[in-house]
Amino acid sequence: MSAMGVAVALAATACGGAADGGKNADAAGRGAGGFPVTVADCHGARTTFTAAPRKIVTSNAAALEMLLRLGAGDRVIGTGFPPGKGALTGKLGDRARSVPVLGKTVIAKEKLLGSGADLYVDTFSSMRNMGGAGSAPTEDEFRAAGIKHVSLASTACASMAKGPQKDLSGVEGDLMRLGAVTGTVPRARQLVAGMRAKTTAVHKALGDIPENKRPGYFFFDFDAGTKQPMAVCGRQVANAVITQAGARNVFASCDGDFQPVSWEDVVAKNPDWIQLAVRNRGDAAATEKAYDQAEAFLRSFPATKGLRAVRDGKFLRIGSERTTIAGVGTADTVERIAHTIHPGAFRAGR
Repeated sequence: MSAMGVAVALAATACGGAADGGKNADAAGRGAGGFPVTVADCHGARTTFTAAPRKIVTSNAAALEMLLRLGAGDRVIGTGFPPGKGALTGKLGDRARSVPVLGKTVIAKEKLLGSGADLYVDTFSSMRNMGGAGSAPTEDEFRAAGIKHVSLASTACASMAKGPQKDLSGVEGDLMRLGAVTGTVPRARQLVAGMRAKTTAVHKALGDIPENKRPGYFFFDFDAGTKQPMAVCGRQVANAVITQAGARNVFASCDGDFQPVSWEDVVAKNPDWIQLAVRNRGDAAATEKAYDQAEAFLRSFPATKGLRAVRDGKFLRIGSERTTIAGVGTADTVERIAHTIHPGAFRAGR
């Protein structure tokens, strides 16, 4: 079993796996948020919780948003990589903005170990492309500081998995595992059920589309730079989003989660659809301007202006974060992509 599979399997031991939404949780009243709860990291090392953590630090917006949606946000005392302005709206956004920012990017080791946390939820533990992640505390240092350390399987463990992510079970498993750890299992089940209702509706509308009949889809990470494109590979959660939406990630076979490719590679793939993926600017007009710039580049750049998707104007304006960061919203992105590239399947009466 892959490292990611081990993590998800042990999450199932703690709280019921993604396959059943936690309905079959095992002993010690775990299905009702009871303790003890045992979960595993990306390497299979087990951590046991005898009570819910009271002071939590999150590595980035993905883990923070999950905890907020689970109703455990009042226990989060700090985060790294905070959500951009406007990324979370309404009361959720208000609560996110109230969380102290311990690091605009990766939290410095000394600050994390001295934070007073009793739990650190890690999104990047095994991801080699996160600058500064190499200076993260060791497990011995976490223990010495009294901090338990858990990882999101859908992101932190994904780069070590043997195969691609093709569905949202990793994200669902993360929600169920955090629900077990924080004693919010009923809410976790509700969130997972909501996600599944959306993806099930998409599957029902689309049916089983063979791989060779799926439109080719290129995730254009405009903010990663235009000199050399950055592809999302099969192990990135975006691949699961694209696959569930009835498309074919043209770079699904590349190794890892992200990988630099060449424009020649993109031309050779000649995608049917291109997602203009830009990061939230914190202002609707500024974000829309970035989408315009991304499209203008593809339409004017000699290597891309002749691509099928560019010629036909088949662009999707969907933010990077909504596709590559695990969370409840990944199911919404599945819906949005599917409705855009397969509009006939969702017409009234079908």
